[in-house]
Amino acid sequence: MTSPTGPLDGIRVIEVGTLISGPFAGRLLGDMGAEVVKIEPPGAPDPLRTWGQAELDGHHFFWTVHARNKKAVTLNLRVPEGRALFLDLVEKSDVVVENFRPGTLEKWGLGYDVLRARNRGIILVRVSGYGQTGPEAHKAGYASVAEAASGLRHMNGFPGGPPPRLALSLGDSLAGMFAAQGALAALYRRSVTGEGQVVDAALTESCLAVQESTIPDYDVGGVVRGPSGTRLEGIAPSNIYPTADGSWVVIAANQDTVFRRLCAAMGHPELATDERFANHVARGRNQDEIDKIIAAWAAERHPADIIATLSEAGVISGPINTVAEVVEDPQLQARGMIADHWDERIGRNVKGPGVVPVLSDTPGTIRSAGSSRPGQHNAEIYLELLGRTEAQMVALREEGVI
Repeated sequence: MTSPTGPLDGIRVIEVGTLISGPFAGRLLGDMGAEVVKIEPPGAPDPLRTWGQAELDGHHFFWTVHARNKKAVTLNLRVPEGRALFLDLVEKSDVVVENFRPGTLEKWGLGYDVLRARNRGIILVRVSGYGQTGPEAHKAGYASVAEAASGLRHMNGFPGGPPPRLALSLGDSLAGMFAAQGALAALYRRSVTGEGQVVDAALTESCLAVQESTIPDYDVGGVVRGPSGTRLEGIAPSNIYPTADGSWVVIAANQDTVFRRLCAAMGHPELATDERFANHVARGRNQDEIDKIIAAWAAERHPADIIATLSEAGVISGPINTVAEVVEDPQLQARGMIADHWDERIGRNVKGPGVVPVLSDTPGTIRSAGSSRPGQHNAEIYLELLGRTEAQMVALREEGVI
């Protein structure tokens, strides 16, 4: 008997979508053991195949991460024969993940009511810019705009400066995570009722969901939180500090107990009882002063010495690593978080992020780095799973259906 590949072993997911948010949700489900069948239109592969800043022999490597553990088929959903094949696949699946503009599936005659008529347990996960309902539901959405419209971008950067973006598509990834979370919740509910449902994840709402107390702070106190540079206003000390070699370290000691340890480690235990710094509120009011004291102490020491001293004292601190340092990090390596992906496009392993979270009994796995070409698994899915014949496959290819 084959051992399970993760907690979702036995679940089949159909992924219809491109670029980041939908494919990220599919990747997360695949990491946990689901069989993910990625659909790409014939002759129009997912642009993610050409994303990523490194290139080798014409190949890019965003695909390696987000296509991992997926089987690739080609299928034209705009023609009746393609829709018929899709519904046959829905009948044998558990989850459909899509990130088209709302109304696209309905335009093709593949709305949730149609899917449910073929499989009452099907779960339709829909990722979009603004959600499936509301006055802006019809609009296309990108992560950059969602981060801005949700208020998340407004809080990034330094006071008085332009609000920069993180050098990642954060809004897409957040929406993909919430979409996968919704799929898991819907799978559990189906195990109770036998019924599927729609999971509606919006990029804007996913960015809004991580904003802590910004809404109640505004509602109750009229506070419009803005950017605070390298620190959080009123949370001190928790900042980056320059070191003797010109690099920076993060020191986070805003809890009273941890602050006392920091003061002792710096050789100034009296600071912990100074009325300016004696508790969380006082340190928040005198944030600039305590930051200057810590910065002066750190500037005379090398980062490794700072981190070793503070770690021994029970103070949270760490370096600001580049990716070159991340891949060599012994903690991440020990946890399997710098993982090899066998990429058949170039015939070698490519490193990428490991599977998060780690499960004790049925951990997720990286079983492949995804398909090297669109339609690579057409025969497996259409011949073996759906029972089409070789002659039918030839006809479907000639008609542009697959």
